[in-house]
Formats: sequence, structure tokens, C-alpha cells
Amino acid sequence: MENNKVWFITGASKGLGLELAKKLLSKGYKVAATSRSEASLIKVLGNSSEKFLPLEMDLVDEGSVKKAIEATASHFKTIDVLVNNAGYGLLGALEELTDEESRKNYEVNVFGLLNVVRNTMPYMRANKAGHIFNISSVGGYYGEFPGWGIYCSTKFAVAGLTESLAAEVKEFGVNVTLVYPGYFRTDFLKDSSLLLPQHPIAAYKEVRASEDAHKGSINENQPGDPEKLAEVLIKMSHEENPALHLFLGQDAYDMANQKIASVQSQLEQWKAVSVSTGF
Repeated sequence: MENNKVWFITGASKGLGLELAKKLLSKGYKVAATSRSEASLIKVLGNSSEKFLPLEMDLVDEGSVKKAIEATASHFKTIDVLVNNAGYGLLGALEELTDEESRKNYEVNVFGLLNVVRNTMPYMRANKAGHIFNISSVGGYYGEFPGWGIYCSTKFAVAGLTESLAAEVKEFGVNVTLVYPGYFRTDFLKDSSLLLPQHPIAAYKEVRASEDAHKGSINENQPGDPEKLAEVLIKMSHEENPALHLFLGQDAYDMANQKIASVQSQLEQWKAVSVSTGF
């Protein structure tokens, strides 16, 4: 596989973004990596070079995003692959999460991603080529998890806008892949990446149990290998006809099939009602 492509990765100082950046650099690709702290990127990936550009970027500040993308285009002359990886988890019942907590999750997970897409597409349109990976979650397809309603809804939003994006940019030769990871062994479940409600309501016992499980037994025991996920994305970037919907992990694959079967069953169960509403 040719390794002369320029990758732009958000949220690259830890987790999946960091594993991907490391893998790409080890294979000789050019990588622009962003984080809220340039120092954190330099610490884990090294100083700026011909192959690597660490960038401090605030996702929710479009001016900051535009500046980072322009710096990348200046340094590497182009952007070939975009990975929208940055985001964070929010675990709390819909009733107990404040408006501010909920909106902040959307600002980062959805509107921050849109800021990056909006400012990267002019380069890809000009090149008549490119590949965008939007990292959603299996929770962006299957949402029956107590306490994950806001987070899942941000990832459902990412899924919906990505499907439309794929249809919009196809004429420019740009590929789009929507990635639905299951549980991967990163620091996503640690305090810096998974926030809890400021005002929890004790009555939500299943939500509290989910908090305990995710902060306890699930954390550091996730079945997915982030290095293998990184390899998959690199290989997918070289496919002539890459996947639009890419579920990663046995757990994600199984949950997707579970939902498909459930929806199919209810479609047939309520078919008479569904088709009875026409003139």
C-alpha cells in the first residue's frame, strides 16, 4: 500500500486517535494530529517534523479548527484522509443531566465534528479525492442503554449526518466511512473521557449500576484491540469502494444484528398499521 497520504486526526493525544497516529507514523505516513494541548501530543508522538505536525485545536471554536487545517495544508500541501475521532462520553439519565451538560456533549461530539468537515472539504473538493472517517459508536446505532441517552443521541446524529455527507461528496470523488466501534481497550471509560451528572438522582438504579460497571469491571477489560482497529482504518483508506457502515468488534457486530432483527420483526408485526395510513 502506498504510504504517501496525509492524515488529519482529531483527538490524537490518547485512545484510538493516538493508536492510529502511532501506527501511521511507524508506516511512514504523514500525520497532522490535534488535541486541546500541543504539549500532550509532543509528549506521546514527538516534535514537529517532515512527517508529523502536532496541532493545538479547540473543536468548538471554528476559527481554531480553520487555523489547524490551514497549518496542515501549508505544512504538507494537502489533506488526503480525515479522521474525526475527538469526543467524550456522558453517562447519566435524561432527567438528571442539565441542559448545559447535554449541550456541551453535542458541541464537541457533533458540532465540533462539523467544524472539521466544513473546513476540510474545500481541499478534498479541489483534489477531487479524499476519505473521511467519522467515528461514531455502536451506541450510534443501538441505543438501548440506560444512562447513555445523550451520548448515544450525539452518535446517532453523527451517523445521520455522515450518511448525508457520503451522498453529498460522492460526486467529488471523496469517500466516507462511518465507524461504529464497540468496546475497545482505551482510556474512554476513565474520568477524563467519561463524565457523570453533576446532580444524580438516586432513583435511577439501572443508571447507577451502569456507572458502576463502566467505571469498574468493564474499564480496562474491553474486548477490542485498538491497534487492530487502527490497522483496519489504514487498510480501508486504500479500498477502491470502502465501507460506508463499518461496525468494529464482535460486540458491535452482534448488537447491530440484534437491532436489525428487532426492527424487522416489528415492521412485520405492525405492517398493517404502517401501510394503513395512506389515502
